[in-house]
Amino acid sequence: MSLWLQVTWLAAALNIVLLVGLSYVWGRNYTRFRSKHTLGLAAFGTILLAENALALYIFYFHPVLSGWIAESAPIAHTAVGALRLLELGALAFLAWVTLD
Repeated sequence: MSLWLQVTWLAAALNIVLLVGLSYVWGRNYTRFRSKHTLGLAAFGTILLAENALALYIFYFHPVLSGWIAESAPIAHTAVGALRLLELGALAFLAWVTLD
């Protein structure tokens, strides 16, 4: 198991935590303001949350696919891990802007 695969799992889990918080705030803002912008943010957060939850399930918990991914080429682990880290950075910035 590569370090980048573990980075991918950790980044996906942190993305889920951030997206739960962001989706809650954006959903609450939609119920308060009823604007299309806040509805769009809430929908975006919810869909991205579902994507990250599915990714974490496939990468870590699925009995067949997690083993297949673990045995794939290390360059694939690096690429997917880098994408998850970029997403984590973007979500951290959104959380900072939203919660400030």
